[in-house]
Amino acid sequence: MDIETFSAYAYFFLTAFVAIMLWWYIYYLYTSKKRGGRDFEKYGKMALNDEITDAPVEKVLKKTKTKKQEA
Repeated sequence: MDIETFSAYAYFFLTAFVAIMLWWYIYYLYTSKKRGGRDFEKYGKMALNDEITDAPVEKVLKKTKTKKQEA
């Protein structure tokens, strides 16, 4: 096997691997949203809605201090 054949096989398998990983990531985002997980589409709109008067993407809940945190 010469170097041209090897590079052709490597290019094909690398392209197939990247395509499979992309489809897996899209599936992960879709199923995560359906299960009630974080909606990443809202985070994509942060670049468009970046004024100080715009509503935040998520509300931040204040954590109460526990005894371990106070010490």
